[in-house]
Amino acid sequence: MARPRTFDHEAVLSGVMHVFRRQGFAATTVRDLEAASGLTSGSLYNSYGDKQGLFQAASAHYNQQVLAGRINRHAPEGSGIGGLRRLFLSLLQEPGGGHAGCLITNSAIEFGDTEVPEFVTQGFQTLQSVFADRLGGEASAAVELLALYQGILVLVRAGSDAAALDRMINDYFNRLETQHGR
Repeated sequence: MARPRTFDHEAVLSGVMHVFRRQGFAATTVRDLEAASGLTSGSLYNSYGDKQGLFQAASAHYNQQVLAGRINRHAPEGSGIGGLRRLFLSLLQEPGGGHAGCLITNSAIEFGDTEVPEFVTQGFQTLQSVFADRLGGEASAAVELLALYQGILVLVRAGSDAAALDRMINDYFNRLETQHGR
């Protein structure tokens, strides 16, 4: 009789998600995944199939926990432009003070010349929908905000000056509030 799985899937997915976020899919090795999860490759592959299956599970975890959590904390429903400002400013405070960036953004760049993973498309759609909602249904402005959001994440990943990005974000949202009479 096989032993039942006795590990915390949430902790495993969080650990490997951060490795994929820092290193990308291609550069992540089985050893990296073992170290991040505390599991052997056999246990990982028995649970998630292969590296691609583990990446898909970790990516879905990212959208459900990190992206949705960030939106709920900083720009919950009804928070309007002020919530969007808080959401954008939150991009400058990466946990641990690092510059790993966003798994969605990093994966869009890594896979951009091949087939973009579904979680990237879903993440972009989620963000665009949230932006449109917080702006009162303005779809074209939501696309602009998606481009700005992704650009900021690339700049954060590249180690750009956080104070300069903070000023740019606040200037942008000051203009946006003026345009919307708020």
